[in-house]
Amino acid sequence: MLKKSRSIIFLLLSLLLFFSCTEQKMQNSSNPLPSWNEGKTKQSIIDFVNEVTDPNSPGFVEPKDRIATFDNDGTLWSEQPFYFQLAFALDRVKAMSPDHPEWKNTQPFKDVLENNLKGVMESGMKGLMEIIAATHAGMTTDEFEKFVIAWIDTAKHPTKHMLYKDMVFQPMLELLEYLRENEFKTFIVSGGGIEFMRPWTESVYGIPPEQVVGSSIVTKFEMVNGKPVLMRLPKINFIDDKEGKPVGINSHIGKKPIFAFGNSDGDRQMLEWTQSNSGKTFKGLVHHTDEEREWAYGPDSKIGTFSNSLMDEAKSSGWTVVDMKNDWKVIYPEN
Repeated sequence: MLKKSRSIIFLLLSLLLFFSCTEQKMQNSSNPLPSWNEGKTKQSIIDFVNEVTDPNSPGFVEPKDRIATFDNDGTLWSEQPFYFQLAFALDRVKAMSPDHPEWKNTQPFKDVLENNLKGVMESGMKGLMEIIAATHAGMTTDEFEKFVIAWIDTAKHPTKHMLYKDMVFQPMLELLEYLRENEFKTFIVSGGGIEFMRPWTESVYGIPPEQVVGSSIVTKFEMVNGKPVLMRLPKINFIDDKEGKPVGINSHIGKKPIFAFGNSDGDRQMLEWTQSNSGKTFKGLVHHTDEEREWAYGPDSKIGTFSNSLMDEAKSSGWTVVDMKNDWKVIYPEN
C-alpha cells in the first residue's frame, strides 16, 4: 500500500512538472522577449525570425545557414568606464606586483599601482600594450585560463559594485536564447581577447568556446618538462575589430551571418558584411541612452563610440537601433 501511494505521489509530481514546463514554453512562445518593451524594435526582431524560419515564407533560411553574430563589449555586457578586459589587466598588474618591485617606479605600472586611471589612459596605446604584454603573455594558455576564471568569478565593477559577469544585458540574453530556440547558431565576434572570453562565455551566454571569435596574440608550441604546452607570446596575432571582424567571421565561421548585433563604430563592417548576404538579413545596434540604469554615451565617448555617421548609415540602410532607455524594461538580470 505504501509503495502504491509513493507511486501515485511520484506520478502526480511528474505530471505537475510536465504541465508547468509546458505552460512556461507556451508563455515563452507567446512572449519570447519579455524584458523588451512592446514596440517597433521588438517586433522587428520577431518578424524577422518568423520570416526566416517559416518554410512557406519567401525569406525562409535553412537552419544550417542561420548564423547570428554578436559583439560583446557594449552589446552583450556593459563597457564603461573602460573595457572590462582592461580591468582584468589592471588587476593582474596588482596581483603580480610583489614579483616586480621595479614597477613601483616604472610607468605605466606605477600609475596602475597608484590607481591613477587617468595616467594609465594617457600612456596611450604604447602603455596599454605594455600592460597587456606583462599580464597576458609569458605563460601557457592553461595558466592564463585559470587566471581569467578566478577573476571573472570574483571581480566587481568599481562603481556598480556588481560582478562583471553579472553586468550582462538581460534583454540580450533573452535574444540569444530566442534565436537558439529557432535553430540559429549564435557566435560572439568581439575586439576583446579570444582567450579572455572563451573560459566563461558558455556559462554566462550559453555560447561555447568554439563559437567565440576575438583578437589574439601569438602562441607557440613548446615541450615543458616533457609536456606539450602553448606559450603566449607578447606579440599581436590578430585584431578582431572594424575591418577585422568580417575577416574573423570568414576565417572562423566560414559563412556570412544573416543576423548581426553590435553597438559601436567598431561593428560597422560586421553589419555591412551581414547586409551583403544575398538573402534576408537583420542588422542591429544597441544605443546606450540610459544614464540612470546604465550609461548614456555616443559620438564623444572613446569607449564604444557611436558616431553620427554610424547613426546615419543605420537609418539609410534600415538597421534596427535599440534605444536602451525606451526599448528595455530592465538592464541586468538582477533587475
